[in-house]
Amino acid sequence: MSHQDKPLTGIRVLELGQLLAGPFAGTLLGYYGAEVIKVEPPGKGDPIRQWREVKDGTSLWWRSLGRNKKCVTLDLKSEKGRDIVKSLILKSDVVIENFRPGTMEKWGLGPEVFEEIHPELVYTRISGYGQTGPLAQKPGFASVCEGFSGFRAVNGFPGEAPVRPNLSMGDSLAGLHAAFGIVLALMQRNKAEGLGQVVDVALYESMYNMMEAIVPEYDGAGVVRKPSGTTVTGIVPTNTYRCGDGKYIVVGGNGDSIFIRLMNAIGREDLATDSRVATNQGRVEHEQEIDEILSSWTGQLSSKEALAVLDEARVPSGPIFNVEDMMEDEHYQARRMFETVDVNGKPLKIPAIVPKLVNTPGETLWPGPEVGEFNDEVYRALLDMSEQDLSDLRREKII
Repeated sequence: MSHQDKPLTGIRVLELGQLLAGPFAGTLLGYYGAEVIKVEPPGKGDPIRQWREVKDGTSLWWRSLGRNKKCVTLDLKSEKGRDIVKSLILKSDVVIENFRPGTMEKWGLGPEVFEEIHPELVYTRISGYGQTGPLAQKPGFASVCEGFSGFRAVNGFPGEAPVRPNLSMGDSLAGLHAAFGIVLALMQRNKAEGLGQVVDVALYESMYNMMEAIVPEYDGAGVVRKPSGTTVTGIVPTNTYRCGDGKYIVVGGNGDSIFIRLMNAIGREDLATDSRVATNQGRVEHEQEIDEILSSWTGQLSSKEALAVLDEARVPSGPIFNVEDMMEDEHYQARRMFETVDVNGKPLKIPAIVPKLVNTPGETLWPGPEVGEFNDEVYRALLDMSEQDLSDLRREKII
């Protein structure tokens, strides 16, 4: 399949964001064919190039997050740098920025500047709390916004400090919502009016969007959802159980017919026909008893043995995988969830990106490049700069 065949081919995205939320949106768009030009400060570039595991001076994460991007450098704190960015915005379909609200306006690059001169622009803004409201100016870190969103309040164990997953979920989900908002705005732009618009994404709202029924349950029934450890409130049994080999498995036996198969499979035919636990409501009332029975059963078997019995009984269940397990797993391999890229002559596996489009799939064309690697290509092709222009910009440390 050629690069021309992808859903976003012909769309140019200018990525001005740093770290994770804005760049993840850019990564998603670039995977499905958009031309993504990433602007970084001269010198060290995006701080994420130095985060976590660093190899040969650059983080391994960057090779995944920076894939398919044309990286250029530009000092946005300089007037000349801002002039060049403005020229790049005028040549782009989409701009993504995740600075603190007001920063782009201060630089003379806010959306109102482009309303007349580039009305087709999809201007995407990612911040902690959104562009309006009393908290708009507050710095938006994923960890803080996850707490504000309601997510941390339902994550963890009753009576203990709320738990953070070892990921920046608020950032990644904001990036995902931004990419979705961009695609919606581009679809709208394709209609008769042909106008772009501002896409306003907040980290806390992206997490809030995941909060399922907590709002109507509180308003309609006065119930405040609390953390429930390894279970899910009001659905039984669905839990994590420790097996005899010390490994954990997840069992979801919470449909009425599934519960009957589950009890028969573990030798508790008496509970399979017990009217007290025939419905979910009854099982919720006897949750502790059911969980103790299941824990006792899994504790006598290895994880493989327990999962074999559950699979045979058609009970939803599975292992708790770490990355080593994933990379050795036949299903992950069959679904092609890993892609191999070349980094300085050495192969590196990075994750494939979903959703899978059967006819026009996304792909990784190159791993995250070096700082400013595409300066010459982008500035010459888009802005008609000469060798002298580029040389002057380097001398002035603008690029």
